Amino acid sequence: MSKKIFLWAALISLSWMAPVPEKSPYHIGHSAQAQTISISGAFALYPLAVRWAAEFKKIHPEIKIDISAGGAGKGITDVLSGITDIGLVSRELTPEETKKGAYPIAVTKDAVVATISSSSPFLKELQARGVKRDALNRIFITGQITNWGQLGLKSNAPVHVYTRSDAAGAAETWAAYFGKKQEDLQGVAVYGDPGLALAVKRDPLGIGFNNIVYVYDGQTKQPTNGVVPLPIDLNNNGRIDADENIYTGIDDFTRAIAAGKYPSPPARDLYFVTKGGIRNQSVRTFIQWVLSEGQKYVKEAGYINLSQEKINAGLNKLK
Repeated sequence: MSKKIFLWAALISLSWMAPVPEKSPYHIGHSAQAQTISISGAFALYPLAVRWAAEFKKIHPEIKIDISAGGAGKGITDVLSGITDIGLVSRELTPEETKKGAYPIAVTKDAVVATISSSSPFLKELQARGVKRDALNRIFITGQITNWGQLGLKSNAPVHVYTRSDAAGAAETWAAYFGKKQEDLQGVAVYGDPGLALAVKRDPLGIGFNNIVYVYDGQTKQPTNGVVPLPIDLNNNGRIDADENIYTGIDDFTRAIAAGKYPSPPARDLYFVTKGGIRNQSVRTFIQWVLSEGQKYVKEAGYINLSQEKINAGLNKLK
């Protein structure tokens, strides 16, 4: 395995206070002492959790919400150790985590996508041809592909592979696409989704992977930050056909994910995880709101709405 270099980034911690409360079906009343919900975990879910918290505060100014991003592994560790009330998790739980009391509730869905720099000299050709799953396996897992010429391009330039250094749902999900675990991924290891996107952006010969919200701009709906999706040649015919060309904008991509046109994994559900049953009424109220009124913010934030069946299942877990 390539020598891993750890690029650490500061975690972000935010809380909100809104001045004017509105009526809510989940109103729990004011208390003399402010109530706090603490949340940490997956970079994948962090942007939407921030949006949810901001909107929730408008109707519940009595509840303070502290959120930090640090990877799905940190989310699980923090919630199981009692440091936080909710862990943000972007992968399926392990049996060991479930035995320790991890209690998952699916709240939205997204996907992990392979990325290259927008300054890649092979950009147009790769967007037209795509890369087969087997080739991606030989890049990220076996390390057999070491130069771009092995992908049929007229170049012997090296492939610079990047992966995640933190215990990440994105990395675990990307590895699962090849039937492997995060520790099987090859490459220079970079901390966090923003760090990995930045590393690929700066390297025209680089390849990595990111959660889609770190690839597309929320306003323009187009690829941003100097990284672009690397299309997967799903039918292995050496070109990206019309029905495989789903990456041009986040709306088209999320519709394709919802329709099952993009494989799962790397498409996956995202979870709020608590320890054991939910006994804290503020936490219960927040999750209920997320699964009901909060779902209207999912699509505009670049995520995919859950089916009504999954939403109902989540609400039943709160009873």
